[in-house]
Amino acid sequence: MDLGRGEWKTLIERLPVLPGFSSRSCRVEANTVGEPSQTSNTGLFHLSEEVLVFILRFLDPFSLLRAGSTCKRLFRICSCSSIWTRHCQALFGVSFRTSSVSPKDAFRLLFMWRKLYQMLPCNRHFQKALLAEFPPPRYWIQWLVLEEKVPLPPVKLPDFEIEYIWGIKKECLDETHKEDSETCTGYIFKYDWKELYHLTLLHHGSFGNLLLHVLNRQNGNDHRELEEMFELYHQFRFQWLFSYWLFRQPKPFNKQLRTIYLQWKKYSKRKVSWWGTALCDIEYLVSLHQITSDYWKGKLAKGDENLGIRTLENYFSMCKSLVAWILGRDWGRLKRRKVYHDTLEGVYRVLKTEMRTSLIDHDHFWQVAKVQMARVCKLEETAVNYVNWKMIDSGPYYRLYLVSGNSIYLEHIKGFLQRKRLISDWFLQEENVWVRHLLSEELCQLLEFDTKILEGSLHGDTLSAHLSRIIWLYLHSGQELYMDAVKGFVLECAGARLKFYSSVNTGFYSSFSCDRECLNTHVELSPNEHFLTYG
Repeated sequence: MDLGRGEWKTLIERLPVLPGFSSRSCRVEANTVGEPSQTSNTGLFHLSEEVLVFILRFLDPFSLLRAGSTCKRLFRICSCSSIWTRHCQALFGVSFRTSSVSPKDAFRLLFMWRKLYQMLPCNRHFQKALLAEFPPPRYWIQWLVLEEKVPLPPVKLPDFEIEYIWGIKKECLDETHKEDSETCTGYIFKYDWKELYHLTLLHHGSFGNLLLHVLNRQNGNDHRELEEMFELYHQFRFQWLFSYWLFRQPKPFNKQLRTIYLQWKKYSKRKVSWWGTALCDIEYLVSLHQITSDYWKGKLAKGDENLGIRTLENYFSMCKSLVAWILGRDWGRLKRRKVYHDTLEGVYRVLKTEMRTSLIDHDHFWQVAKVQMARVCKLEETAVNYVNWKMIDSGPYYRLYLVSGNSIYLEHIKGFLQRKRLISDWFLQEENVWVRHLLSEELCQLLEFDTKILEGSLHGDTLSAHLSRIIWLYLHSGQELYMDAVKGFVLECAGARLKFYSSVNTGFYSSFSCDRECLNTHVELSPNEHFLTYG
């Protein structure tokens, strides 16, 4: 089906996919939900049906379906043909008043078919239904009449079959397409699907008349298989489309996309080795990028799978430009990786909200990436070296500067590093040697300069969690009160360990002396034996 003039684009933009979009589900909901309470004196149902119909005409089709699924009365009113003919006329160019199918059912069937056929390349279940046997069942052939491009061999059918399915009179068929073989009921004609489509369009006069023809032919058919296919598509559309996009690129671009997708990312080589095969862990690949994880969950472009995929394409196109820019600089591998990773993190933070509501093109991605890249390089200069840089990237001021670019956060970062050095210098003083010997290795590491304190380690009742919280408060506030608290806590831990050792040693020697006295009272020892015993 090729509506042209952007009708289907308008349909996709205005009508997000609604779960359970089938006549069966609507009937079930309508039959199980009771009538509205008659005891209410005011409210929506106090209005007459004519007024309700007038109000509901301002809703889009999917809002109508949602409203109709609430109760029996609204289900009946929302199914009014006068409402749906307006939507059909606006989107399909035909009102379906003369069709044997109601305007609401016509809209529902055409929408389900269109969405399914658009996803045909990545929908294996639908491929089996359409392409497993040739020719396909008549039910599916009747829907394929609406499509100009069909991935099937030329059709060979008797003239009466072509007349019934496509609606073309026998005398309108071109004799050059007639086969030598003949049946008892008519001649065999061979046509490409595209030729039949244009001939059918010419015969019916317009695409709207073609829609009427197909719907009249489909009247009375059981659409259960179409509805089940649509429900399955709605459930897995993001997974199917993402897998098809990631693994079914043309050869020149497939290798390039894989390189960009895995560029400077920490990943499991064993899992990635199954790339594109049946054993591939697609959810693991999705987790490597935040934006792909959002798409997998339906959080991009208001849940529109096609606009979401275009956002992914633009994002990885930006990644390609970013990699080329970074490789053009005289940097080591560690610095390249960190600039790339932190830039992508910054881009995601800045555009996360916008990506969830609209399509982001390549230029917008690239402009934000250049700003973020400049800020990352500024942070690297502030950190002085790679060790410091890795230590500050988990702090709040680091993320705040990436998002805002406010230079005041750079001063906070400098103060953070200075205070981290003060803690380390105090701990390494000669007078604190006894403290270093008594503290556990875990607490000693927290006091070292190059130790990275993560936000996740601040929770709990352990000694390391208590010390991490005090250090965190000092590093990010700069108040000397917290520095004194760090010193006091460390000295207290060391003193407690010292008292523990002293009590253990004292108890051991006391017990040993009592044992010797008991032994002397029962056994007489010579002076030499006494000397050997105490010596």
